[in-house]
Amino acid sequence: MGLTALLVAASRAVETHRHDSLAQDAYAEHFVRAAPACTHWPVRIEEVVDGDDNPLWGRFARYFGLRTRVLDDFVLRSTAAGARQVVLLGAGLDTRAFRLDLPSDCVVFEIDRAGVLAFKEQVLTGLSAAAEVKRVPVPVDLRDDWAGALTAVGFDTAAPSVWLAEGLLFYLPGPAETYLVDTVDRLTAAGSALAFEAKLEKDLLAYRDSPIYTATRRLIGIDLLDLFDKGPRPDSAGALTARGWSTSMHSPFEFTRRHGRGPLPEPDDALEGNRWVFARKLAP
Repeated sequence: MGLTALLVAASRAVETHRHDSLAQDAYAEHFVRAAPACTHWPVRIEEVVDGDDNPLWGRFARYFGLRTRVLDDFVLRSTAAGARQVVLLGAGLDTRAFRLDLPSDCVVFEIDRAGVLAFKEQVLTGLSAAAEVKRVPVPVDLRDDWAGALTAVGFDTAAPSVWLAEGLLFYLPGPAETYLVDTVDRLTAAGSALAFEAKLEKDLLAYRDSPIYTATRRLIGIDLLDLFDKGPRPDSAGALTARGWSTSMHSPFEFTRRHGRGPLPEPDDALEGNRWVFARKLAP
């Protein structure tokens, strides 16, 4: 089970228990408690000695909570506009099929490695959790033929869909990101939507000593900068625009101001280059 997926789950658990929560995920803390590597991690901000002043469990976890809320809203808007297929690329411990009020005829496809999906299934089964809509796990590595695996289990390329690549692309080499975005374009009908997270920094290592990365290394032993791909990033938003998608790129801080809570810019800020991209495929 990947530690980064568990970090996001722990952050969602902390967010869930806040009095001013932006997103609710009742399953998140159960994933954290089921994984031996992180049973000592907090699932409530009250369990953190320095509370919201902690760069990891305060500011960074709040970032993940805000991202969860913004992408929840994106999925709900897209399904309200007619999409009935949701595709989670690198689904990890995402529980949107269980916790969002999606249309009853919606199908959620969860693409990730078999081990990740098996761990998730084990925890959810132990909780007797029932998805609100049809949920189709697709156990395949994104480096393999995930498009073939997706269509083999019923994904309809002729019907509108909504896709999430949440916290995924900057772990991939640039050519792999290009292939993924090209494949999404190839598989989607007009009216489909895609949201993904990008990083604009020219030099990721310039932020090695930032409070967020330092605290993540020190407190839970995850060196995110070792996991991020250091090669040049493609202009995926530009590529989609050239293919007839409408795209918009936003700083997370815009949503902090919109919702009245979340991280704001700081000096030496590892979040400064993060962008959330929202795209919709227009009719030809």
